Amino acid sequence: MNSSVLSLKRLWGQIPIPALSPVPDVRITGIAQDSRNIEPGFLFVAIKGGNTDGHGFIPQAILKGAVAVAGTQTQRGLVVPYIQVEDSRLALAYLAAAFYGFPARKLTVIGVTGTDGKTTVVNLIHHILLAAGLKAGMISTVNAVIGEHVLDTGLHITTPESPDVQRYLSEMVTAGLTHVVIEATSHGLAQERVAACEFDLGVVTNITHEHLDFHGSYEEYRSAKGKLFKSLEETTLKQHGNYRVAVLNSDDDSYSYLKPLVRGRQVTYGLNEKVDVSAKKICYTTSGINFVASCSGCEFLVESRLVGAYNVMNCLAAISATVVGLGLPIQAAQEGISRLTGIPGRMEVIDLGQDFLAIVDFAHTPNALYQALKAAREMTTGQVIAVFGSAGLRDRAKRRMMAETSAELADKTVLTAEDPRTESLEAILEEMAKGMRSRGGEEGKTFWRVPDRGEAIRFALSQARKGDVVIACGKGHEQSMCFGETEYPWDDRLAMRAALAGLLGITGPQMPYLPTQIREVNRAEE
Repeated sequence: MNSSVLSLKRLWGQIPIPALSPVPDVRITGIAQDSRNIEPGFLFVAIKGGNTDGHGFIPQAILKGAVAVAGTQTQRGLVVPYIQVEDSRLALAYLAAAFYGFPARKLTVIGVTGTDGKTTVVNLIHHILLAAGLKAGMISTVNAVIGEHVLDTGLHITTPESPDVQRYLSEMVTAGLTHVVIEATSHGLAQERVAACEFDLGVVTNITHEHLDFHGSYEEYRSAKGKLFKSLEETTLKQHGNYRVAVLNSDDDSYSYLKPLVRGRQVTYGLNEKVDVSAKKICYTTSGINFVASCSGCEFLVESRLVGAYNVMNCLAAISATVVGLGLPIQAAQEGISRLTGIPGRMEVIDLGQDFLAIVDFAHTPNALYQALKAAREMTTGQVIAVFGSAGLRDRAKRRMMAETSAELADKTVLTAEDPRTESLEAILEEMAKGMRSRGGEEGKTFWRVPDRGEAIRFALSQARKGDVVIACGKGHEQSMCFGETEYPWDDRLAMRAALAGLLGITGPQMPYLPTQIREVNRAEE
């Protein structure tokens, strides 16, 4: 992790996590929760997850050089000291923070949570901070930005594990940064990955239907989001001052739940007039949005190259956090928002010279798909042709809901693969087809099932005419797709370019391989 060698007993004395057994005075050189990442001198923290139990990997961690182990289960006969705790994830987060010298206490930390729009708002806030002349970093589900360095944070989307988060924060402090924006997913909050991040501001975009497979219910999912706002009052007093501001979306159903959770200052945003930050005179174009923002008694023009009505709300959230929450100049908000040209895989236009729009977007929830298709509809007077799937081993209810949304908003829909994992792809597509039919969809006329995602994109493009919009949703910037237990390299943007090149008869990239290609070849031969 770093070159430090620190006393585990001393570290434990700095954190609010009680040990249920004596803490040895051993020297550690790092901390990890994955036995594969253990190096000589590390502390191994065993975590019981949904699919694997880290306690079963204690022998491997010791063989790789772990000098101590912490976990929740009783262990006997180990050749290294073992510390039992009630919550090993919380212990991991605080120990990592202590190991790196509690870097969040030296930064102004802004957390952004919600179902949709988190990454966009993180990027908007980051750009505004930079426009204000502040030295700022960010940690999103796409990447971590530390000064001039950009680090990939993973193939699939969730908040990085707490040791990685604390390491990023430490590197930011070393680089002289003063502010950081962190994307806090529901998984990241529920699994304590952002514990000990000492949040100064919490921002919510919206809370809609998502991740019920993990959380069990909407109420539990919403509760996980609420942890960000409850944590504001627990933030340690910082030498540079504390903000403890909650930025809430008054237009969203989450407002009535989150409002009473916040004991400190609240800033509200929305499209109604009874909020701190609002918008009027909204204008949508195929190249962006512009509107007049009302904030702190002032009105000012906001111009953004982001598209879609939902990005008005994302801009309002960013303005609320920076102009009202942090007291930054309005000019910084205007400049920062205008500088953000786009976010990888978020309404990203792929243009190879075709006479229609081809877009890749990350929309993978019912609300996000609704917003993406609504934005696509605003861009054309022609057809909206949607391509998407629904992940296996995840929230099954949204499969039908997303299909119903597309049946109502798109002219044509192509249902395809999206990380089926160990589930039957055919069964997933059948569930979605039922949703299409329930809203009047006719298979072979308004919707199709094409299991291979590359072939689905090709088919959708073949249906497009001049001025139409083809939008592939669900994968965005992600770099892999899971079939069975194997992650195959996959990028929707590359696939869209390959399909467009083939349609236009020009040189382009090769379509990435997926195992469903074999099925398509066999079906064609039949």
